[in-house]
Amino acid sequence: MKYASIDPVNDQLVQAYPTWDKNRLQSALERARDVQIEWRRSEFEARAVLLTRTADRLRDRRDQYAALITRETGKVLRESLAEVDKCALVCDYYAVHGQFFLDDEIINTDAGKSYVAYQPVGTVLGVMALDFPFWHVFRFAAPVLMAGNAICLKPAPRAPECALAIEALLGEAGFPPGVFTSVLIDNESVADAVASPWVHGVSVTGSEATGRRIAAIAGQNLKKCVLQLGGSDAFIVLRDANLNECVKHAVASRFLNCGQSAIAAKRLILVPEIADEFLDRFKGEVATMKVGDPLDPESDLGPMSSLEARDELHRQVTDSLAAGAIAELGCQLPAGLGAFYPASILDDVTPRTRAYHEELYGPVAVVIRAKNDADAIRIANDSRFALGASIWSEDFNHAETIARELVAGTCFVNGIVKSDPRLPYGGTKASGLGRELSYHGIREFTNVKTVWVRDRDPNVERRTVIDRRRANRRGDMGDQQALQAGD
Repeated sequence: MKYASIDPVNDQLVQAYPTWDKNRLQSALERARDVQIEWRRSEFEARAVLLTRTADRLRDRRDQYAALITRETGKVLRESLAEVDKCALVCDYYAVHGQFFLDDEIINTDAGKSYVAYQPVGTVLGVMALDFPFWHVFRFAAPVLMAGNAICLKPAPRAPECALAIEALLGEAGFPPGVFTSVLIDNESVADAVASPWVHGVSVTGSEATGRRIAAIAGQNLKKCVLQLGGSDAFIVLRDANLNECVKHAVASRFLNCGQSAIAAKRLILVPEIADEFLDRFKGEVATMKVGDPLDPESDLGPMSSLEARDELHRQVTDSLAAGAIAELGCQLPAGLGAFYPASILDDVTPRTRAYHEELYGPVAVVIRAKNDADAIRIANDSRFALGASIWSEDFNHAETIARELVAGTCFVNGIVKSDPRLPYGGTKASGLGRELSYHGIREFTNVKTVWVRDRDPNVERRTVIDRRRANRRGDMGDQQALQAGD
């Protein structure tokens, strides 16, 4: 594995970096262990100050960082600017709320005092993907650092400069040296890092295959892991949807970051009453999208992240066409340099096609026609992925009922699926394990510790034993012997 920043516009090498050997990795892990022992003792207020400084620097240098993101990923510049802004937002969010989320939780029991403490686990290894090289890192790093952990980041091989820029930024903001380190290691060394006694948890954002490999190693070594993997999100349009709003948001959701987003609206599931009209309007909007230089403000789509990713997407498209899908728009490999691919639409996608079962990670919208609302729910759930979903209808109660029927980590009604620091983010099934963001995310890499202190009052047990009859009514555990038995 080589770490190389390659411009996807022309596939030219920008900068290459040597891969670390095992001795250098071991030194970084030991350094993280040492600094984390002190970092965990720091005050929440001090950590919050450093996160706020980080947010301020992100905003001050947003143009610089956005240009770097665009150069390594190919996304259009305005999307890179928005990515930097969102990183600043998540730093501010945990600076304000992190201590509250981790305060001791008092629990009333038969003890004089009992509570749950949320304490850092140690060093967390982050294994990140290319598509959002700043946001994916800050989404997991801001809460992990606020909780008092150290981080070793294994970046995507084609985004080393973004990772190193983040490490430098956190150092300038005042985080102790070694509390966040970018480790440029190969896949074999990832396994060594997960197995290391100095790593106590793993956070992965990437493909399903990557998640499965690392989760297997983590399981063998009894390490907690959070997996943010692929998605094939359903975008369900019902008969009474506002098509003007619906089409606009479908375009935005599907083609953000050149279609390379886990929570993009990859499967457009349409009921018969609106299917043709929706598709006509959607096709008309998509046909106007301009593919070009990501630094050009007129461009709607830049190149995909790499030629390899572009070529795999096209194989999925051509195989689906051979199995009966219809190319409504695009679906042809362009000539010339760079990892460009046109905004495309596949219609009449059925279970016979790859496009029905697989995640199409690029600018291709998949149209699946449902028989009715119940069939739309069936189709949406007929996927090994379960990250997000959206439902579009003017009957909000009906749409909310459908949302509760869908198997997904996130469901939006009349809005595109997005990550928000205030809400937990993550999926189920093959889309991953665990949650990021909100208070759920900051607690993922903490030791949820129970502390029980006996009261010196000899009458405490008499005063706190729960009446059996009241316990039965409330569903409480009233039997003190039962409370002491087992695990």
